[in-house]
Amino acid sequence: MSAESTPGPGIPGDTGTDGAHHRGKGKRRKPQRRRKGLMITAWTAAGIVVVGGAGAGYLYFKLNGNLKSVDIDQALGTDRPKKADNGSENILVLGSDTRSGSNKKLGGGTDDGSARSDTAMIVHIYKGHKKASVVSIPRDTLIDRPACTDTQGNEHPAAQNAMFNSAYSTGGAACAVKTVESITDLRMDHYLEVDFAGFQKLIDDLGGVEITTTKSIDDPDSHLKLKAGTHTLDGKQALGLVRTRHGVGDGSDLGRIQLQQAFIKALVNQLKDVGVFSNPKKLLDLAETATKTVTADSDLGSVNKLASFANGLKGISPSNMHMITMPVAYDPADPNRVLLQKKKADQIWKALENDKPIPRSATSGSATGEAKGVVSAP
Repeated sequence: MSAESTPGPGIPGDTGTDGAHHRGKGKRRKPQRRRKGLMITAWTAAGIVVVGGAGAGYLYFKLNGNLKSVDIDQALGTDRPKKADNGSENILVLGSDTRSGSNKKLGGGTDDGSARSDTAMIVHIYKGHKKASVVSIPRDTLIDRPACTDTQGNEHPAAQNAMFNSAYSTGGAACAVKTVESITDLRMDHYLEVDFAGFQKLIDDLGGVEITTTKSIDDPDSHLKLKAGTHTLDGKQALGLVRTRHGVGDGSDLGRIQLQQAFIKALVNQLKDVGVFSNPKKLLDLAETATKTVTADSDLGSVNKLASFANGLKGISPSNMHMITMPVAYDPADPNRVLLQKKKADQIWKALENDKPIPRSATSGSATGEAKGVVSAP
């Protein structure tokens, strides 16, 4: 089964694993059974503008004070890919799996003092802000991680044959951005990070998300048990769905990504029917949760900036969101790890650099995880 890709002219692709060089067969870490994350939805942030612009100064400053920001540009300096001048934008969206505080109670996690980027997506907004391509990066991809400096000024050495999500656990947001830019040679114009507990509360504030499953899902690791059929998931169930790995498909991280992509489309599809702007209390609850949930780059680190940016994305419908997974192949030395198919991936990065659709050949033959079609909007 090949991954879903955006329509576009075919470009001859490479079928073999041509990933990061000299992949050794050394000892690997056991897969971590943790996952979270979804990108902040445009309508919630746009709603903050309504609250802030209604003359409620206290509420505006309260919400503004909730936001956390990181200065990516200062940490990374000038040694970065050039900004695109074609009207497009690239946003790196991470789901941070910090196993402390209120997150410790979710999904049976332990407070080991670490943090991981167990969900990573490059969101490419095309010129005109009517279409988007979303490229999920598997956390288990083995890469050559570049040297980087975190936002506290600490330097971290390069590492070979490292899991992709080690970039975040090593040096936080700045190192994650540096790593993605080194893989893609694309400038990340913005950075958004979504918190575990906040995601769960955001779904509860929304009133749940309706999805349909074609198969039963039973995963004790993510505490999710669903029969085949239509369900309105509360926050806990939604979090379980985007984290589930062993309850459906081949038990791989790739299958989990397919479930996440399907859930995002179901979520976005439902937003047009929510009517939060006619319910001030619901809007305020969502705005309060959203601003506590998100960490953004400093260019988006205020309510006005974030809301203005998000307001420009409202025209992107689910049918105009093309979601794929970065092309990879299972590592022959360890089936719990995957290797980048570089020639295929380069087709994606080139298309996005030129603000073009991603060709089907870029994902044809890539490992998928066998969970496509299990979850959909009703």
